[in-house]
Amino acid sequence: MQRGSIAFRLFWLAASWLIIALVATAFLLTELYSQALDRDLSESLDFHISSLVGQTLETQSPSSQELAVADTRFTRPTSGWYWQIRNDLGQIINFSPSLVGTVLPELTADFSGTMRSAVIEDATGLRLRAVERVINVESVGRVSILVTGNLSDVDERVIAFRGQALIVLGVVGIMLAGMSAMIARFALRPVEKLREAVEAVREGEAPAVEGAFPQEISPLADEVNELLRSNSQIIERARNQVGNLAHGLKTPLAVLRNEADGQKSQLAQSVMIETTNMSRIVSTYLDKARLAARSSVVGKRSDTSAIMDRLGRVMGKLHKSLDVGIEIAPDTPWFRGDESDLEEMAGNLLDNACKWARSNVVLSAAGSIEDETRQVVICIEDDGPGLSEQQVEQVLRRGVRLDEKTPGSGLGLDIVKELVDVYGGALSLSRSELGGVKAVLVLPAARSGH
Repeated sequence: MQRGSIAFRLFWLAASWLIIALVATAFLLTELYSQALDRDLSESLDFHISSLVGQTLETQSPSSQELAVADTRFTRPTSGWYWQIRNDLGQIINFSPSLVGTVLPELTADFSGTMRSAVIEDATGLRLRAVERVINVESVGRVSILVTGNLSDVDERVIAFRGQALIVLGVVGIMLAGMSAMIARFALRPVEKLREAVEAVREGEAPAVEGAFPQEISPLADEVNELLRSNSQIIERARNQVGNLAHGLKTPLAVLRNEADGQKSQLAQSVMIETTNMSRIVSTYLDKARLAARSSVVGKRSDTSAIMDRLGRVMGKLHKSLDVGIEIAPDTPWFRGDESDLEEMAGNLLDNACKWARSNVVLSAAGSIEDETRQVVICIEDDGPGLSEQQVEQVLRRGVRLDEKTPGSGLGLDIVKELVDVYGGALSLSRSELGGVKAVLVLPAARSGH
């Protein structure tokens, strides 16, 4: 899941909402648990004070040692669970065993009828919920019965519950986040499948975008196929128009040159010069149009090894006086482009090497990886006179030739350079170890194929 992708954004959006929802759920559950414990404490205190009131009224002796609460917490010292009975003068006349060594403060809250309640602290610092009830006993008169429960214990249990809830919900959140990531990847899998289908077209592995896509993505795949079909039609029409233009101009220019040929008048010479320039300009722009049309072609790939082997053998037969060596690495990748373009680029360079070589030409092909991108590297070396840096710059110009005696138009290297630019490759000329020129052609490799 890459940063900035749709799946990444969906995952973090879902994860953020999960964190907020689960934390809120943890605190909500803690609050509900706290209220339940507090309510249970209040009910327990009401039960115990009712029990003491009943026993006191029954025995008519608030100081009787027979008064007791069945809960064993009232027998443990400093447990927070206490009860005491005071007479009308405020003197303690009876108390629970747990109250030994502890003094309870008086409640400051007002009575609501015969009862009042408050939160107090004992001598050990425990927070207590206290309930006090006033009753009349015939034998002694008015007495107050106070019962307390440990509120600090409730707070500790709430804190412990909150921690456990956060841990449990955290684990649940991690599981849900993982599920969200899987759902995001599963939901976006058709988009990845569409990308792979488009890449297969670009790499020449398929003529069109193929596969079954969901209803939301299927129209996009159809539009891409329609765009490819429309692009092919436009390129085909452009090629036809370029061909028609070439045929339409060649005949009138040939007629004008034939009429002016052999004439010595100023007009005839001017016609010859201008028609020659026009032929050169037409040839230049026809080449550019052809190259521009090629740049729009997708879905082509070519077997580099087979093409290089074929070119080397053909050149060896054409130049029998030369030793044309062919070195092709086993892992040489396929070229991502048109076969005729690769033949034209490598063929022009190999032809130039054979024209200038004295006895030896070496053609090699291999693969390389630069910036995680696989490339085809074609190297052509000869043992000819070689070129200086200034001459290298000159020969890459259109129509420039260093030796007019050698057959050729001078357009070969420039056509190679334009084709290399179309495919986003690179062409370099340098001194070869054989003594002549070393031409290195770097081109994009297809994703599959050797």
